[in-house]
Amino acid sequence: MGFRYLDQIATQEHIQEFLSLVDLAAGSGQSASNAFLLSHRLSGSAPMRLCERILGEDPAARALIQERRLCGPYDAAKLRSLPKGTLGHTFVTVLDTLGYDINFFPEPAFFNDLASDADYINYRVFATHDIHHILSGFSLDSYGEVGVISISVGQFNHPGLAFLDLMSLLLNWFFNDTPEAQLSTHAERLKTASYTFRMIHHGLELAAEAQLLFTVNWEERMGQNLDELRRELGIQPVTEGPWSWYSHPAIAAALIL
Repeated sequence: MGFRYLDQIATQEHIQEFLSLVDLAAGSGQSASNAFLLSHRLSGSAPMRLCERILGEDPAARALIQERRLCGPYDAAKLRSLPKGTLGHTFVTVLDTLGYDINFFPEPAFFNDLASDADYINYRVFATHDIHHILSGFSLDSYGEVGVISISVGQFNHPGLAFLDLMSLLLNWFFNDTPEAQLSTHAERLKTASYTFRMIHHGLELAAEAQLLFTVNWEERMGQNLDELRRELGIQPVTEGPWSWYSHPAIAAALIL
């Protein structure tokens, strides 16, 4: 029978490893450190080798990886002093409003002091993740998270984020037992596979249209007008719906002040 090949894959060791990754993915909504650790665990995987190959075929990405250029730490006070409408001012204002730290990402030591290309890729992905939220317009909560991580999945197949996408889709499909048409709130729809699929699809579409974001030197772009930068990078941001940070009343008010 054709399914016999599964016996070679579904060994006890492989099953236990998979379940440990599922545990990390399932807990990432409560602790971002789970997502960091999940990606670290996948650094030697076949999907990561594919990710390295994709980025290695881009000259700018290849040079950046070889250089091991560090990200941040971002100077919040300096960013606040930038003109309204710039990437840096918007970045720090949005995160300040939500009570988030703009430097909340692992130090290089967490990723083996960036010893391998995979370690550096993981480091840079998380060091620039919140900037991707600002660029894309996807909210920084559960409503927009799957959308924004799908950008890195679509552009270079990042394995840790791809695993989160797949587990979000699977878990919401498995545990939801109510037709979406009968759900009255966005909070209820958030837990459905159809909602997750739409956000993944939206993120993948944005990824296909945009330039490779991995290679952008964000430190040099903080003073650039955000709308201008989006046009340059080919990004059509999400500006409506609960999955967009533009719909957050406190953020909208803070950006006007």
